[in-house]
Amino acid sequence: MSLTTRTLLCAALLGVVAVPAQAADKKRDAAMLELAERHRCLNCHEVDVKVRGPAWREVGRRYRDDPEAEARLLVKVREGGSGVWGDDFMSPNKRVGDADLQALVRWILSLR
Repeated sequence: MSLTTRTLLCAALLGVVAVPAQAADKKRDAAMLELAERHRCLNCHEVDVKVRGPAWREVGRRYRDDPEAEARLLVKVREGGSGVWGDDFMSPNKRVGDADLQALVRWILSLR
């Protein structure tokens, strides 16, 4: 098999694998946005645009390589706070269940 044939075959196989992965990502993103809407996170945040709070993609970029980020963000979201992204205050979110909160934080940290 020639190098060109192998290259084309690999590209075709990667395309077959990428399509289901993209569909799964879109499904997960939709589920996370629905969860965020249910917990009223979207009143102050959006994925790509700063509203009152930072855009979640920016949060993901800032903390992605920090191994302690998930634990710190769980506390920050639960307790609220200010000073990290400007002067605005983030309200505490004590009514969000632990599983939902962890799912949202993990999703935000995964955004590229």
